[in-house]
Amino acid sequence: MGLLNFKKSAAATPSVTPEVEAFLQGYSIEVMPRTAEKVEDFRTLLPEGTRVYIAHIEGTPIEDMVATAARLAKDGYAVMPHFPARIIKDAATLGDWIARYQGEAGVDQALLLAGGLSEPHGAYDSSMQLLETGFFDKAGFSRLHVAGHPEGNRDIDPDGSMKNVDEALAWKQKFSERTDAKMALATQFAFEAGPIIAWANAIKANGIDLPVHIGIAGPAKLQTLIKFAIACGVGPSLKVLQKRAMDVTKLLLPYEPTEVLAELAAHKAANPDFNIESVHFFPLGGIKTNANWAIAHGGRNAVPANPA
Repeated sequence: MGLLNFKKSAAATPSVTPEVEAFLQGYSIEVMPRTAEKVEDFRTLLPEGTRVYIAHIEGTPIEDMVATAARLAKDGYAVMPHFPARIIKDAATLGDWIARYQGEAGVDQALLLAGGLSEPHGAYDSSMQLLETGFFDKAGFSRLHVAGHPEGNRDIDPDGSMKNVDEALAWKQKFSERTDAKMALATQFAFEAGPIIAWANAIKANGIDLPVHIGIAGPAKLQTLIKFAIACGVGPSLKVLQKRAMDVTKLLLPYEPTEVLAELAAHKAANPDFNIESVHFFPLGGIKTNANWAIAHGGRNAVPANPA
């Protein structure tokens, strides 16, 4: 399906504004091999060139990850697989994964993160250790994204502070200054624009100039979203969902990220130098639901020629 087929109905989506449309251009989205299998043809859902992250959940065979990457790449998408440090056994495994992704799917970009395990399976504990191997540099990866946490992360800072998270950001900033790879922060999802804006401004004031790709939870049933939010350690903005759950008139209605995106888009339009440059969708209610919602709200263009 060509790009001209991706149309929206203004009457059906009165919340769409030029600011939201602009903010959604070049959005990314993530899939897993088991969810990708349910999609007959991604080209009916995602504009060509869309960056698609492939989440690597513990226990997923690397063969399934690479096969999904190859399929998406063949369909014209910019593929960015996850490399969760704590499920990678050793340097040989890391090197093998990189070689497979490159050789079988032409991958040259990656999201490096610690992963959700409390204890590592092998030699690596953090994305910083993966970066320090130099493997991605030697393989010629042109883009490396790392995790950002607008509301902190209890796995990293058990005391609820931002100390370790901020120190890691500073390290990643310095690393970005000595590598040719383009880097950005792909963040955990949150539900309130105000705290997101405050965090983005704060890290910029502290010398972090990595572009931010803000995590946004796509449309989903409220119960599903609350379950994922708790499991993923979403912080204070979880109260947005909890408040909604207390309203009987809204309890059975699906959540949509309309409000948070509208506020972020308006802020970006008023502050062009704002360091949030892209939206990254977590399709917690399903890839088809999220993709169709994005199209309806103006997210119809592919990744820009020189994306952050």
